[in-house]
This record gives sequence, structure tokens and C-alpha cells, in this order.
Amino acid sequence: METQYFSLELHRSNKLTKIFQLVFGIICAGVAVIWLILNLSTMKMTLGLALTVLFLLGFAYYQIVSGLGHAEKFIEVGGDKIRMKKNSIFPVEEVRADEVENVVIFPINIVFMLKSKKKIMLRFGTTYTDIINPAKDAIENFCQRNSLSYEERNEDL
Repeated sequence: METQYFSLELHRSNKLTKIFQLVFGIICAGVAVIWLILNLSTMKMTLGLALTVLFLLGFAYYQIVSGLGHAEKFIEVGGDKIRMKKNSIFPVEEVRADEVENVVIFPINIVFMLKSKKKIMLRFGTTYTDIINPAKDAIENFCQRNSLSYEERNEDL
């Protein structure tokens, strides 16, 4: 069984954009470190300085991770596992078939009920409408191949 990959990004960044993100992230990190060194030497450590440095370092981290291509959101359906990155910052979540108790498929989200009683929700939203049905079909096929129970429900308001 081949792995099916579904990107949850509106568009993919080209190489020039990734290089720009990487360079800008490195510049932001450098500015944060220089700003911290200059202000620590004058012993003016204030809340404003700390927040500025934290913001610059956080933004630099995000830009560098994006530039390296590790911030892309996706769903990957394989033979016995599903990998998903639902957020640009948090790591990839992996759900193995032997951990799944039940899968509930809603119109714009999918809930994996694990045997450990943990729930993992994959929310498509209304932005990625062109990949919702192919991703749902791939997850249904995954459930059928691995003899997992699944059900489709409509969300009632």
C-alpha cells in the first residue's frame, strides 16, 4: 500500500520564499541576541526588553522552521498508520491502526478514538475544501484495510 499525502496548506512556498524565511529568521535571532547583549551590559533588564527578545526569538524560530520546510500542515495515510501535522508549530502526530478503537467522520472533521480513551481531532475547516473528500476516502480505506470500525455522522446544530 502506497502512502497518500494530503497537504493542508493553501499554497506551497517556492524555493525563493523559503530562502527568504530562513535568512529573515536568522536575522531576527541575531537582532534578539545583540539587543539582549547591549541591554544587559547597561543592566537595564526590564519587562519590555524581555518581551521584545522573546517575541523576536519566537518569530525567528517560526521563520527558520518554515524556511526549512518543517512547518507544513499535512495528513499522510499509510498502510498501518496515519501521520498528521495539524499546526505549524507543534510536532507531527502519529496514529497507528492498533491504537485506534473507533473513527468518527464528520463533514469537516475526523475524530480518532484511541484505545487509551484519548481523542485526536483532525479539523479540516472550510479552507481546504478540495482535499476533504479525498482525505476522508483515504481514511475510510485505511479503516477497512485494518478492520477498524468507523461511522459517518452529520453535525447537528
